[in-house]
Amino acid sequence: MGMLTSQKINEYYARFEKIDVTFSKEIIQVTGLVTAQVYLKCVGDFWPCVIFSSSFQGAKLVVNTKSGILHNLEKSNNVVSLRYCFQLTERGNPVSFFVNARSMGYTPYGNSPDVVLFSLQFTQRPPDVLIEIMGRVLDANMNSSKRQEERVPITPESMRKLNMTSKESAVYIQSVPRRCILRDISFSGAKIIMMGVAKILMDKEALIKMDFDDPRQSFLVKGNIIRSEAVEGRKELVALALHFDESLVPMGYKVRINEYLSQFRVENRMVSPVEKKALAAKAASAAGAGGATVKKAAPAAAVDAWPSVDEVAPSASASDALPEVAAFAEVPAAAAATADSPALDDVPLDMSLDDSFDLKLPT
Repeated sequence: MGMLTSQKINEYYARFEKIDVTFSKEIIQVTGLVTAQVYLKCVGDFWPCVIFSSSFQGAKLVVNTKSGILHNLEKSNNVVSLRYCFQLTERGNPVSFFVNARSMGYTPYGNSPDVVLFSLQFTQRPPDVLIEIMGRVLDANMNSSKRQEERVPITPESMRKLNMTSKESAVYIQSVPRRCILRDISFSGAKIIMMGVAKILMDKEALIKMDFDDPRQSFLVKGNIIRSEAVEGRKELVALALHFDESLVPMGYKVRINEYLSQFRVENRMVSPVEKKALAAKAASAAGAGGATVKKAAPAAAVDAWPSVDEVAPSASASDALPEVAAFAEVPAAAAATADSPALDDVPLDMSLDDSFDLKLPT
């Protein structure tokens, strides 16, 4: 988990201040909460408790009253401190801290008369580390709806930023594992390349497996095959589009995709409008020395970082223009029309895509 700026943390606090996060088993795994190290401190004593939910303004805790905590609450005038503990990295030490709070009362919880649900209200803003941990989860959950169609092409650069171990993966179709290659992923789906017949695979339920490092995580995301495309030059291969079941997408997967997309947008914004104009002027000045004609327009994705080909004078040479401009100028018209279709280069020639392989479906 990378460090966030104070500006981003303040933004999280302002956006999500009053939103409660229920600490389900999945949220505990994503946040790294160490449940055995969570305590309620009251009059110098520590009482074990379970965090039911938390926001930036307070928390709800499940506590056993047989321990005598109610007597201590009377002594302290309901003033307590809640100890959080998170394991943020696989090998590092846990991070723990206290948040001062006041007990606002309690209600029975479950069927046991000795177990109650305490409501705490924080008396101060919680530490930045809690805002950062919970803010990442809330931001990912919100953006998974707003930016669900934004795709992440699987390239060496994106794999490095995602900490993805390999683009070679497995897809389970009707409980049968098959080798595949990830082409791109998003909040709502994925594109893969595999051996098979499109007509047979269409509309089938599938589970796609994705592995990540730092921390080590493996996700099985359930979806349906909704579209197929031919792979140019490889008749035995087919490109498939999977649409995920939104209610079953793991939160840890959402967090990873959200952090990549947020980082990608920040990097794109690093090129200011002034710098863009300067780059365009430089390309235009270089046009006087060239004689070739550039006719192909650059895709919209490249406009954020580089001037479009239209900004380069008609007489500019492709070799004298910016690298991206020159690259787009060399794309044949037929290839540009099928840019969204998988090409032969997308499939490593040294990888064998067998029909199936020995891999058990997790239960």
